[in-house]
Amino acid sequence: MIATAASILSLPFLGPINDSNYLVSVSVNGNQVTTGAFVALIGAFASASIAISMYPVLRRHNEGLALGAVGFRLIEGVFYIVGVVFLALLLSLSQEFVKAESPGSSYFQTVGVVLLAGYHWAEYVGGPLAFCLGALLYYYIFYQTRLVPRWLSGWGLVGIALLLVATVLVMFSVIGAFSTFQVILALPIAVQEMALAVWLIVKGFNPSP
Repeated sequence: MIATAASILSLPFLGPINDSNYLVSVSVNGNQVTTGAFVALIGAFASASIAISMYPVLRRHNEGLALGAVGFRLIEGVFYIVGVVFLALLLSLSQEFVKAESPGSSYFQTVGVVLLAGYHWAEYVGGPLAFCLGALLYYYIFYQTRLVPRWLSGWGLVGIALLLVATVLVMFSVIGAFSTFQVILALPIAVQEMALAVWLIVKGFNPSP
């Protein structure tokens, strides 16, 4: 819940990076962008903690897959942290761009494009891809062991498959990052993750397995 909330709440703060004149906009709204980066950082740590917190239970049923889930979700967190680093570098570049008063400088424009592309690759390809692989492993364990109801784990497996398709399409530039089509494909797993969170808070894991 924290990971999802942080990810969503960071988006309005990061609006300036989507402006056509982002090298100026990011500098002008420096505190806002920094706040968004900090909130995204909270989401990164929360994402990595999910598989870690479930590992003591999952390892009793399949230690290899449980360890793989932890590894991939840690990689997911690292990608999101790398995305925050790109944002910090973009902010520094934007501030230097404004100070230099050289809006036509190709150097600033080129570096800005590279940093923004790096952020998008980390945020919309690397992170989601690692999430899909990690979540796929523990949803498979859920489905096999009935630690949660099969309708819930099956929903997770289908949702992960849809998000994986969306991520691959973004990777090959078939659809745009955070496009409407990507959001539609990501919606089932987003809702399922919240349903799973509520289920675990209210019911917990099924003790019989």
